[in-house]
Amino acid sequence: MKFDIERIEVVDPSTRAQLCETLTEAVASGGSISFMHPVSREKANAFWVKTSESVERGERILLVARDDQGVVIGTVQSVIDLPENQLHRADIAKMMVHPRARRQGVAEALMREIERLTFVAGKTLMVLDTETDAAASHLYRKLGWSVCGHIPDFALKPHGGYCSTTYMFKRATGA
Repeated sequence: MKFDIERIEVVDPSTRAQLCETLTEAVASGGSISFMHPVSREKANAFWVKTSESVERGERILLVARDDQGVVIGTVQSVIDLPENQLHRADIAKMMVHPRARRQGVAEALMREIERLTFVAGKTLMVLDTETDAAASHLYRKLGWSVCGHIPDFALKPHGGYCSTTYMFKRATGA
């Protein structure tokens, strides 16, 4: 599958609708990204409106992956506006890939670019949490992220039942 990674600074209605689709499908397929299944169109849209406003204020970096038809198939965010005692770091959040585009390098490409842009923004430390033993956890380790701990029964899976989370970090090279 061919795809492009794009930084979004203003989320247009078409892109927001595609992000809603990616979110609802990611959750339906078991993605643990803070939502329970089923995610209503209204809830998904409200999330992306709020996220879009944060992006437009410069509080976060938003990337999307688009297939060769220009349709959003994945996304990730870097929250760069943190409290004054944490200005050196960013939180990586809401990594999701549409089920039809998984296992084709989309997540890895999104992560490599969000890491690059986060470090270009002057951050020297990135932090994320992910469902323990999920495919994403293995990808992050492959990309050089270090595990700093696990929390059992941290959240509910989208279809019910508790899951553990793993906290990870990555430093800028030379930091």
